[in-house]
Amino acid sequence: MLHDSETRPPAVAKTALITGITGQDGSYLAEFLLGKGYTVHGLIRRPSAVATPWSAAVPEGPLAISPPNLKLHYGDLSDGHRLTALVDALRPDEIYHLGAQSDVGVSFQVPEHTGTITALSTTRLLEAARETGLPIRFYQASSSEMFGASPPPHSETTPFHPLSPYAAAKAYAYWMTRNYRDAYSLFAVNGILFNHESPRRGVNFVTRKIAVAAARIARGEQDCLYLGNLDARRDWGYAPEYVEAMWKMLQLDDPDDYVLATGTSYSVQEFAQFCFEHVGLDWRQHVRHDPRQLRPSDVPTLIGDASKAARSLDWKPTVLSPELARIMTDAELQRP
Repeated sequence: MLHDSETRPPAVAKTALITGITGQDGSYLAEFLLGKGYTVHGLIRRPSAVATPWSAAVPEGPLAISPPNLKLHYGDLSDGHRLTALVDALRPDEIYHLGAQSDVGVSFQVPEHTGTITALSTTRLLEAARETGLPIRFYQASSSEMFGASPPPHSETTPFHPLSPYAAAKAYAYWMTRNYRDAYSLFAVNGILFNHESPRRGVNFVTRKIAVAAARIARGEQDCLYLGNLDARRDWGYAPEYVEAMWKMLQLDDPDDYVLATGTSYSVQEFAQFCFEHVGLDWRQHVRHDPRQLRPSDVPTLIGDASKAARSLDWKPTVLSPELARIMTDAELQRP
């Protein structure tokens, strides 16, 4: 019998299904699971595959080399019939539901679409897992955005107060995961991840946007960077460290929900300062405020309390925002 602080040893020939495999977290998680001998199945949308070749999307990850135990399947998170058929055919040991409409700002423009993809896709997958009758273990990618206006620090017991359609959709998905765990005894967990970044982050996210601009300005390829809310404070960590904790959650004897965070908080302005200083520039000479990028409502401060994950998962992040900014900026400097 494993205690909470212990995890199961890696099993032989386990199978995992990852939604959102072409994203930052999906690519790192696929890489991690492949390293443990898993057969990994990934859900992809046809438009994504056409617009973003694997080698361009994940230049250093498993999707670029396409190993034999990585298999990709076309589908869409809005198509419940396809999801059910896929889960029934693959019969995975573990499902990692990372796919979503994940842009908080965009969610204000497409709130209904955000609900359909970010919220209801979780119900579709949970129901697909339940209908198989198999002992599938299910990971739901929940978000620190759910805490919204609740004052920090934020732990598993902090009330949710969403301030965006994205956050509201994630809160729905969180509670559906809890409901399927309680009602059907499904091994279903919520990983409530605070902001986690890397060089694989999409360019629509502010950290990557800043790192790209710092490198381009240092090379003389652009002059200014336009940003919205410089005062927003976030708990930024390093994505590769977070995907290991996702896996650990599904190896415990009993399902539960966990916050993953660094316990530190930095402003957008400070992150810009770290990136620009790394290339020998003064951010104040290049960053301009653009009110058009402000959201109708924005979370002022997020700081996570991951003490439960430290105890039960033996997990503790090591990369904080200053080092993260250097890692991301160096990666942009090295890109052709």
